[in-house]
Amino acid sequence: MVTENMGLVHLCARRFMGKGIEYDDLFQAGCVGLVKAAENFDSTRGVKFSTYAVPVILGEIRRLFRDGGALRVSRSLRELALRVREMAHQLRETQGRTPTVEELAQALDISPERTALALGAMRQPVSLTGGEEGEQLEIPVEAPEEKMTERLTLYEIIRGMDEKDKQLIQCRYFKGMTQVKTAEQLGMTQVQVSRREKKLLAHMRQEFEK
Repeated sequence: MVTENMGLVHLCARRFMGKGIEYDDLFQAGCVGLVKAAENFDSTRGVKFSTYAVPVILGEIRRLFRDGGALRVSRSLRELALRVREMAHQLRETQGRTPTVEELAQALDISPERTALALGAMRQPVSLTGGEEGEQLEIPVEAPEEKMTERLTLYEIIRGMDEKDKQLIQCRYFKGMTQVKTAEQLGMTQVQVSRREKKLLAHMRQEFEK
């Protein structure tokens, strides 16, 4: 069952290519998920093995972005993160305020999604120690890897949209434009933008739950 369904692992691993982890590692984690799925699959429930296996495989791959408090970022993304950091410093000096993601993207001539991903890659996990004689403190902190995983999933969903839908989401949520302004830019009415936005958000929620 495992050998006959290795294609599922490649299919799932490709969804995360270029997201900061080497393909071999993605594939290896996916294989672990495939083996787990094969071990726990119950054919009497009337569900196809592929339907059952894909969420398990994806779960193991996503675990790479959470486990161990570490996220391995690709060299190209690290280099882009440095460029974003330098540009943010320059714009902060000239404007007297922290630049927006859209302003950084325009200055570097890259997409807002890629800019946001680079900004996320610059955030490092926080390790806290203290107390008497340097004892470790049990202080709950938000795991940055979880947010990174959510961002990666979000950008993957947006990349799969039609160009006009992608522009609508960018206008509304990356550029902070009103529905009226978005309608003017996309040649739509405000009502059309509102209805389409609701459908897109519902679609994105469904994709997150997969």
